[in-house]
Amino acid sequence: MSTEEAPKGAILQRDKETYAIVPRIPCGLLTKEKLRNLATVVEKYDIPIVKLTSGHRIALVGMKAEQINDIYADLGMDPGKATELCLHYVQACPGTAVCKFGAQDSLGFGIKLENMLAGREMPAKLKVGVSGCPFTCAEGLVRDIGVTGRKKGWTISFGGNSGKAARVGDIIAEEISEDEAITLINRCIDYYVEHGKTKERACRFIERIGIDTFKEAVLSRPLAAG
Repeated sequence: MSTEEAPKGAILQRDKETYAIVPRIPCGLLTKEKLRNLATVVEKYDIPIVKLTSGHRIALVGMKAEQINDIYADLGMDPGKATELCLHYVQACPGTAVCKFGAQDSLGFGIKLENMLAGREMPAKLKVGVSGCPFTCAEGLVRDIGVTGRKKGWTISFGGNSGKAARVGDIIAEEISEDEAITLINRCIDYYVEHGKTKERACRFIERIGIDTFKEAVLSRPLAAG
């Protein structure tokens, strides 16, 4: 099977024979049922490598192409994105759910963002980090979109990257409400989709157009107005 015929949601490995998948796990949260399904699938298909990823996902590695659809059916999980030009993941810390430092509900907001952005076409892959306090455990400042909770609201950054040409994201707004944050993130994505080049990550986009131009575009209207 060639790379053009690769099963949906599967990534051809360097041996050119086996594949990896990263099932969609919003904000890294797993139920007991999904954990059981994962263990059952790993044993049933004798999957040789199970790897936690930096984006709070689980990669299953070393399967044959003809196994992929059956594995997804047994998992009862949707395929995650790893190469497509779209949202790859929303990474989120525990926030106020359990952490004593949490100032905002990062898990709840992160899941809301994932549901809002999943399936939407982007100029390039998009990664989001949502942290419930300024310790930024979800590493939002080096994600395309960063969301950081403080006592008085959310801080939003855009254009971060942790790759070989790393970049700290620019702060777009501070201490805004959740509704205002959603409005602002949607505006950032809309402008990026309209003006970004194909495969141009958010960090390179901001470097090309300039942060002042970007801020003017997304903050020209009051956030409370939508």
